[in-house]
Amino acid sequence: MQLQQMQDEISRLRGMVEVQQNDIQQMKQEALDRYKDLDSRIGAGGAPAAPAANNSTSDGGANAGGAPSTPAAQASQASSEPGDPAKEKLYYDAAFDLIKAKDFDKASQAFAAFLRKYPNSQYAGNAQYWLGEVNLAKGDLQGAGQAFAKVSQLYPKHAKVPDSLYKLADVERRLGHTDKVKGILQQVVAQYPGTSAAQLAQRDLQRL
Repeated sequence: MQLQQMQDEISRLRGMVEVQQNDIQQMKQEALDRYKDLDSRIGAGGAPAAPAANNSTSDGGANAGGAPSTPAAQASQASSEPGDPAKEKLYYDAAFDLIKAKDFDKASQAFAAFLRKYPNSQYAGNAQYWLGEVNLAKGDLQGAGQAFAKVSQLYPKHAKVPDSLYKLADVERRLGHTDKVKGILQQVVAQYPGTSAAQLAQRDLQRL
């Protein structure tokens, strides 16, 4: 009887180990997927597809270097410091370089500091979006979700809004908030037709 109990216990422990191994493998794969996704976005400069017509007045998309395409000569809105586009660009580029170096902790701190210092900069919308990407790469789902949500809240006409909403849906899915995912994806499809984010959202809706 004792031998049978020991064998049962060993079988139970083996089952627990297998479950844990599967969980660890899944976590590793998700982390790898996040890094690959981030690498592809950095390689493309994070540039979204052409924004919808109502976004034509956005405060700047991103070019191949990750910097907003809006000319620096355009006057930035009043911020916590006097507008200095050249200085803001240096600060923004330095933060973006940290992403390229995969120093995500420092990149997160740099973008957060940039947004505190220049909340109304022409680069702020991009900085808010990349803060979400960096937090997602770190595995900070709560921080990523908050950052992505703020893009549409604070910069509603920005070209990054479709991408940020799509990424927010991905974060909510990872957090297990499946009830929110469908609504966000439907919003992307309805409000931003023709964007790459809308195409991806439509694909995901078909899979739900």
